[in-house]
Amino acid sequence: MIITLWIALAGLAIWFAIVLSKDFFDHRNKLEESSWLKTSIIGFVVNFFDVLGIGAFAPQTALLKFTKQTTDKYIPGTMNVANTLPVLFQALIFITIIEVEPITLVLMFLSAALGAVFGAGVVAKMSEKKIRLVMGFALLITAFFMLATSMEWIQGGGQAIGLTGVKLAIAVLANFGLGALMTAGIGLYAPCMALVFALGMSPEVAFPIMMGSCAFLMPPASVRFIREKAYNRKAAVAMAIPGIVAVGLAAFVVKSLPLEILRWMVIGVILYTSGVMLHAGFTKK
Repeated sequence: MIITLWIALAGLAIWFAIVLSKDFFDHRNKLEESSWLKTSIIGFVVNFFDVLGIGAFAPQTALLKFTKQTTDKYIPGTMNVANTLPVLFQALIFITIIEVEPITLVLMFLSAALGAVFGAGVVAKMSEKKIRLVMGFALLITAFFMLATSMEWIQGGGQAIGLTGVKLAIAVLANFGLGALMTAGIGLYAPCMALVFALGMSPEVAFPIMMGSCAFLMPPASVRFIREKAYNRKAAVAMAIPGIVAVGLAAFVVKSLPLEILRWMVIGVILYTSGVMLHAGFTKK
């Protein structure tokens, strides 16, 4: 099963890389005015801490917003496209080193991917005003899950490495919803981890499940954003390449850091950015 998943992930990576490269080179003479340096640093930083459990989408939204690297309308698509290859690399690593029951793993991956294809088609056609409102509320939800984890409000967890029956059905349906919401900028990691805990699974299996879910949902969703021209090409490519390097460094060299203080700082930044997005969404035309 591991070999099959490896082959599937490698196939998705090749397919996505071809689609992204073709679109980038077709438009290489009319790229956006984003900074290569700033977006590269953002891509490295958010993917480094993504592997260590902080999550990428919420801090990435804040950094892109503060540094004015892309318009609000293109933030969801840009983040999905930029993080696809780094997340595929994450999934390859964690699927290999942490055991999860194959049926549970595959069904959750597929449901997340289907949800993402549905969600990307909706988000890509939304106006900038709606994007701001959706992103503002999305950041509030993400902050809640991060706060709940830090305060240990989310209880649960067990020793199970797989699910059956009603619990498996709940997990599959919930992951479909999380896949759809991720395309709007709600990071999947925190709510997926809460889902795994609530269903009595081992906390360790949250990593291959959430990373693998993102790895299977992001290529089709990101290709949809690319085809809809709903992303910032320059920023996405600039964040993707150092993001892959950051994943390898975090997974194989650093592995763990005292992140509690950083987590609280990220929550504060997310809440501030949420307020900025909601204010702009409600007040600007």
